[in-house]
Amino acid sequence: MRRDRSSRVPLRRSLLGRLLGVSALVAACSVAATAWLAVQTTSGAIRQEQGQNLAADARIYDTLLGYAARHPTWDGVDATVRELAEQSGRRVALTTQSRQPLADSATAATVPSLPPEASAVVDPLSVDTVLAARSTEGQGTAADRIDPRAVGPFLLPAAERSALRRTADRQAVCLNRVGIAADVVVGPSGRPRVQMVGNDPERAAGTRCDPSDLDSPTRTEKKALTALNGLADACLKRQGRGEVRLNQDLSWGGGVAVPVPGPARPTPLPGDAREAAPAPAVEPPREFTGEDDRAIASCVGTARSEQLSSYVASPALLFIGDEGGATVPGFDLSPANTAKIAGAAALVLALTVGASVLAGARLVRPLHALTGAAQRMRDGQEHASVPVSGDDEIARLAAAFNDMSAHRARLEEQRKAMVSDVAHELRTPLSNIRGWLEAAQDGLADPDPAFVSSLLEEAVQLQHIIDDLQDLAAADAGVLRLHPEPVRVGELLSQVAAAHQARAETAGVTLTVEAGAGAILPADPVRLRQAVGNLVSNAVRHTPAGGRVTLRAYGEEAGRLSDGAGEVVIEVADTGTGIPAGDLRHVFDRFWRGEKSRSRRTGGSGLGLAIVRKLAEAHGGTASATSTEGLGSAFTLRLPARGPDGMTTAS
Repeated sequence: MRRDRSSRVPLRRSLLGRLLGVSALVAACSVAATAWLAVQTTSGAIRQEQGQNLAADARIYDTLLGYAARHPTWDGVDATVRELAEQSGRRVALTTQSRQPLADSATAATVPSLPPEASAVVDPLSVDTVLAARSTEGQGTAADRIDPRAVGPFLLPAAERSALRRTADRQAVCLNRVGIAADVVVGPSGRPRVQMVGNDPERAAGTRCDPSDLDSPTRTEKKALTALNGLADACLKRQGRGEVRLNQDLSWGGGVAVPVPGPARPTPLPGDAREAAPAPAVEPPREFTGEDDRAIASCVGTARSEQLSSYVASPALLFIGDEGGATVPGFDLSPANTAKIAGAAALVLALTVGASVLAGARLVRPLHALTGAAQRMRDGQEHASVPVSGDDEIARLAAAFNDMSAHRARLEEQRKAMVSDVAHELRTPLSNIRGWLEAAQDGLADPDPAFVSSLLEEAVQLQHIIDDLQDLAAADAGVLRLHPEPVRVGELLSQVAAAHQARAETAGVTLTVEAGAGAILPADPVRLRQAVGNLVSNAVRHTPAGGRVTLRAYGEEAGRLSDGAGEVVIEVADTGTGIPAGDLRHVFDRFWRGEKSRSRRTGGSGLGLAIVRKLAEAHGGTASATSTEGLGSAFTLRLPARGPDGMTTAS
């Protein structure tokens, strides 16, 4: 017996190996996809949180920068720091540049130490343009790093502020009256200005409410501007450059006359009481080169810082972070976190592979059993079956295999019995023929007519067996040819009865025919006579002397068949010994005989009824049998009135 080779199949080619490979691949893809999604989600959340923190940091920085621009010291900033920390949910701390504490929002019993690097430097005279929420309002140019809220000596007193506000309100009302929408906007120094919707000052030029009346500096502004101009001139003088005249908006040039150097005297300003005094000698306005502009801008910036230094708080270090001391939120992918991620991925992979191993083993085990049983059947062993448990696809496959194995075993038994029966059926006439011929050859038998008749009978019996086997083989292969034509059933039954009349008389059996003369059936007359003849021969053989065999034919109503054409019934009934109920289902099996003797009286070849069933099926009909033991049997052929080629009955 051959060994089961399924155990020698390499793992990479086995079903279990493929299942493990697919499961591992799916698990790896799942882990990778989950990790990627987690990283993307976490990164997005971190970026969002960082963006929110940056916005909060900018607000904190701008608020403290405004405080420093409006106060000469940091005294009293604690309340502002605590309020900012409460709004942002972060720790806010201020120190001097030497890291001496000024204010801290930390509330823990043990205040964590500040990080080595500050988040920003709060200096209104040197603004961090990245964090600062710069206003479009204020003094200075776009490149100016001085906070516009640091106005110092330019801060207007209440009286001047009220007078300018009244003027601005009148001009705004005037502009609104003439159809120009205007609002009053107050700057950091308290100076109001009229802002027209659309921001087009030329629209008010032709009206009586020109807001340019507000451009004249007040006494406070003149004083501060004069001091600023003096600081800028001192800076320019140190560089060997001439003096410059600054305008209200801190610009210079533009056709403004420059005083001729001479005795020191005050510079006339618009609106000053000395404006009516005789003007000193002046020289025409000079043109400024690009190098002059850069030098003037630098000196003006230096002069502003020098002028405002006593009005603003000193620079301070700003620290923004969480209560734990961290300054920048994020995801710390430390070795410990990396190990956790790798461990979780390995655990998921191990669980997936383990579950796949269990499922694969449970799936492969019955397949191995089926493979072993099939190999045992291949090696010629007896009927092999496999255990069936459950109701899944594998269980149904095992049940179908068991049914196939049992059916194969039955077919094998029938094949063996058929071979034995065929050998016996062929051996008997051949032995008789051989014996008579040897006797004749030895001079022991005289070849008279009786001798020849006996040999002919044995040869005819042998020919019948061979013809029956050929018919069954053709029917099994589906090549049994029919030549249907209209057949009068009554005439066909009479012909069959006449053919078997001599044998029936010899056996003492009466043959009768009960059929209408007009019934016509589309069928092959030769094959139909063969089928009915086999039934009559079988009935005569099993009917004792004095019995009766009746041939009947009748039609049944339309509707029994799918095409509604009805059917014709041919029945052969006898009054013989009958068939036991347990044997009735085997009567159409090949080589089956109710009586096992092989006498010429009752023991036929066992092929006649099998041929009857095949011929009935070839005509699209059926063959059936009923019997009462001791009273007789009836064999029935039900044939459709519409033949195999569509021919219908005719009357």
